[in-house]
Amino acid sequence: MYGKAFAPEYQGALTTLSVNSSLDDVLAAGTEQLRAAQRAGQHREAARSGLAVAEAQRRLGRVTDADRAWKASYRAAREAGDTAAMAWALWSGGTLARQRGAFALARRLLELAADLGERGGDVVVRGYSLAGLAETGRIQGDYEAVGRLHEQLLAEARRRGEARHTVWALSGIAQMHRNTGSYDTAYAMFEEAAHIAARADDRRGHAWALRGLADIVSVRDGDAERALGLLSEAETTCRAMNLSSALAYNHKMRGNVLYRAGRYTEARALYEQALAEFRAMSEPRGEALARLGLAKSVARLGRDHAETAAELADLARVLDRIGLRHAREMVKRAQEEFGVEVVR
Repeated sequence: MYGKAFAPEYQGALTTLSVNSSLDDVLAAGTEQLRAAQRAGQHREAARSGLAVAEAQRRLGRVTDADRAWKASYRAAREAGDTAAMAWALWSGGTLARQRGAFALARRLLELAADLGERGGDVVVRGYSLAGLAETGRIQGDYEAVGRLHEQLLAEARRRGEARHTVWALSGIAQMHRNTGSYDTAYAMFEEAAHIAARADDRRGHAWALRGLADIVSVRDGDAERALGLLSEAETTCRAMNLSSALAYNHKMRGNVLYRAGRYTEARALYEQALAEFRAMSEPRGEALARLGLAKSVARLGRDHAETAAELADLARVLDRIGLRHAREMVKRAQEEFGVEVVR
């Protein structure tokens, strides 16, 4: 039913790159092709190769370089009069904005990308942009608003046999079920995502699905060792492909598993590691979640009650400012867990 996963963001002369190519290899090939296109005055090819450069930089956590790259790709696409390439550049910029916690900007760019994709006749970039909008809403906790869009995109991906997009949609819907307490449904969907990703050789999607499975195994079954084993398997892929963001979230989830198992000293070390990784790539959502886990761990290890209260209150303000509803509820539960004043 599903073919081998492919990476539509690797375009022009870079279509030979695999969805599993290491990001260092993508960056090197993209940069070489971009320079050649610029020397030859080939704006369309510069836009397409620049997109790969932007995505590699973003996934490596180099947000300043990624920001420059997607904007340069957009300018080259505009010079070439290539509407679809303009859409792809905006999709990259919107995805970067979401990664940086700029959700209003992310929505604007992704809406523009979806519109240009439709006008340019590129159904793939339109689908990716709509998926980006759905993911932005999901991350912010607007499940009711984006749940239907997730389901629509899943149905479209299944119909076209697009393994990578099916895996993405399944994992996103599974995460919403997990966050609302429907653990069995979430597990089944993460499991299907992992199986499809494995058959389609989508290693990135497989790593994210394993992370989701590990979370359910930990929170539902209390099986820390199995959860840690799943995360170790996913980490191998993250390191092989140099997936900086995915690796940081893997470490943060490992901290969650250890915390739930009462292994607070080990959890603290993992949260500290993840926090440093998120800060290095300027990813505020991951940073806030790692800070929350770290605050809870050190509180369990005897931190002064007033210091815990102050840290959680500051986190609540940060998450209100970013606009992360689900994470904000997690802070509220932590405040109740440790008997400190709940900041409204």
